[in-house]
Amino acid sequence: MLRSVSAVVMQGVAPFELGVICEVFGVDRTGDGVPPFDFRICGESAGEPVRTTTGMSVVPDHGFEGLRGADVVAVPAGTLRDTYPPRLLDALRDAAADGATLLSVCTGAFVLGAAGLLDGRRCTTHWYQADAFRRRFPAALLDPDVLYVDDGDIVTSAGTAAGIDACLHLVRRELGSRITGRIARRMVVPPQRDGGQRQFIDVPTPEHPGDSLQPLLDWMGDRLAEDHTVADLARQARMSERTFARRFVAETGTTPSRWLATQRVLYARRLLEDTQHGIEQIARDCGFGTAALLRHHFRRVVGVTPTDYRRTFSQKRAAA
Repeated sequence: MLRSVSAVVMQGVAPFELGVICEVFGVDRTGDGVPPFDFRICGESAGEPVRTTTGMSVVPDHGFEGLRGADVVAVPAGTLRDTYPPRLLDALRDAAADGATLLSVCTGAFVLGAAGLLDGRRCTTHWYQADAFRRRFPAALLDPDVLYVDDGDIVTSAGTAAGIDACLHLVRRELGSRITGRIARRMVVPPQRDGGQRQFIDVPTPEHPGDSLQPLLDWMGDRLAEDHTVADLARQARMSERTFARRFVAETGTTPSRWLATQRVLYARRLLEDTQHGIEQIARDCGFGTAALLRHHFRRVVGVTPTDYRRTFSQKRAAA
């Protein structure tokens, strides 16, 4: 049962990622029917200010001994270091041994890796730091293409807002969808998002295993204007339709049609920023066919219409 959460802070902690943990677990929402959490901020010394990456400071109420007995120990992102406080690493190892679930947000995974807790474990971190993470922790089973990884007693998340997804997933796993929905509504965020980090990467840099769907994804990305059925894609991948559909969701976190729609929207976004093409032309170039279909999917993914997006972000005077 999820009753107590201890969040770790050290010099150079990232305030947004720490704030994500505080927002999900540290706000009293008992009036909405959310059970209260015993929430602690733990630093090297209780009462000693900890400077964040933005220059402001936070003051922990507990030392690292406050991790003891917590159901969840959360590690936010922060400035990457060659070494981390030995007392912190010992406290994290003790918490794991005592049965706590360890949660990292973004590059907080580096701290768990430094404690030796990710060897042989599935995990993720911010895609931008994936290569550095692999070099430093070669025994960890890193998946840089997902929003978060639930490996039982260790939950790791990708960059920044993906920490919200991981925190809400943990609440859902332990307390159910009803409680998660109440927290998400108050935060004005979706209780669960589709997709993964790949949609935010301009040029994928990580290495992929030989049985990955990455070659097919690259092939699809080069042919966004073409129609693609699941049957055609399965043949291209040399799999049965059932196996292909299962593998696709497992690797990308979404369905082929939704992945294609998202990639087409991202391509449309670049065209809106960088060209003078009209909306109908962009819709054809991206594979949507009509401006109405482009508008529908663009608003779903980006939150505004293509015309409004171009008005804000276009680098040239566009003929919308």
